[in-house]
Amino acid sequence: MSDILKRLEQVIESRRGAGAGSSYVASLFAKGEKKIAEKVGEEAVETVIAALGDDKAELTAEVADLIFHLLILLNEKGVSMSDVEAELARREGLSGHDEKAARTK
Repeated sequence: MSDILKRLEQVIESRRGAGAGSSYVASLFAKGEKKIAEKVGEEAVETVIAALGDDKAELTAEVADLIFHLLILLNEKGVSMSDVEAELARREGLSGHDEKAARTK
């Protein structure tokens, strides 16, 4: 994982138990899983809208917002970026169609 993602993951973890008024991250944790998931959805939509445009800076900013909120959601659910990296490594070299077909629901 890149250094910035590691540092961001650590900052998010450090703000998990803080008072809601102390930071944006702490306020999201205080609002709970549903609000955090809603923010991820909102940022995903904004990313898609930006992707349909021609402004690379806007797309970059929206992807950064999406990743930031995904990290908060992962923390809320007890999943680390290392867990995500392990899953990506597991899939490496697999056909996307084969990987999807092998998933159990």
